[in-house]
Amino acid sequence: MARPIWLIAMGAALVAAAPAQAPAVLAGIEPGNWQLRELGSGTTRALCITDPASLLQIEHGMADCSRRLIDDSPRAATVHYTCPGAGHGRTVLTLETGRSLALETQGIDHGAPFDLRYQLTRTGACQSARK
Repeated sequence: MARPIWLIAMGAALVAAAPAQAPAVLAGIEPGNWQLRELGSGTTRALCITDPASLLQIEHGMADCSRRLIDDSPRAATVHYTCPGAGHGRTVLTLETGRSLALETQGIDHGAPFDLRYQLTRTGACQSARK
């Protein structure tokens, strides 16, 4: 019996909307406060990481992006992502120790190219906001 075309299209949409596999390296990254030091410039900033997956598209922040896992191991991962209307990028995340990461990312953010390298060091728990 032939299936209606709308049912086939719905099934294809559900497959396309399936979440991407999470890189294994993320399991080794402890949430908390991390210091990001940009290699080359020495610029540093503090970042509270509650979800380690946010590091995969650090230049595109909370943009709704699709991700494709290119290389995956417990110590390193390479991810390509595309953010409709915002750009795309490729991130390599390497777990050096439980409190130290190397992050390389390059791509296009709203028409501007970026090519950045960071050293990340965990500095403790995130500070809660005062009420």
